[in-house]
Amino acid sequence: MAVFIVMVLASIEPLEWSSYLLHQMGTLLFLALMLGCYRYGAVSARSYALSAIFLVIHIIGERYLYSYVPYNDWTQQLFGVRLSEVFGWQRNMYDRLVHFSYGLLLFSAMAESSKAIFKIQSTKLLVAIALMINMSSSLLYELFEWGIATTLSPKAAEAYNGQQGDVWDAHKDMTLALLGGLFGAIIFVERPREVSLNKT
Repeated sequence: MAVFIVMVLASIEPLEWSSYLLHQMGTLLFLALMLGCYRYGAVSARSYALSAIFLVIHIIGERYLYSYVPYNDWTQQLFGVRLSEVFGWQRNMYDRLVHFSYGLLLFSAMAESSKAIFKIQSTKLLVAIALMINMSSSLLYELFEWGIATTLSPKAAEAYNGQQGDVWDAHKDMTLALLGGLFGAIIFVERPREVSLNKT
């Protein structure tokens, strides 16, 4: 429900309708997939909740075309500092957060759905498969973005892709998704140990 509320609010006068709608189609497809996985027991409530958090982060980015998310204004109002000035960023870094969150927040869903579909019991194998899903889906997404961009004008392509002039944008995005996935893998492996310790 929270995802739908955020989606409705984000749809109020987004910066650029055509790019926003393109992104929203992917969001709706992913949400339908997660609902199906949760309904049929392929993912846990925890993984579903983490996926919902990722979607909220993603939808906020869609609303501002990623490149124009006003997080500096938000941190200025809340804490009296501008985040970009604190870290010395020369570009809007919100898209980097989204890609890192993709790996971190969706790792357990990737692992759990792989376990449900392929009946895998080995944790090491589940981690390896989830990381491969992470990397391959990141690659396919970047190729999809590139394919869409080739059909648009240069200005519209930049608005949709949000490269902000960085020719290595796709490579950095995929690297951050993998890095997030590695952190997600550590949490996924350690969590069963925490559960077993709490039971004793």
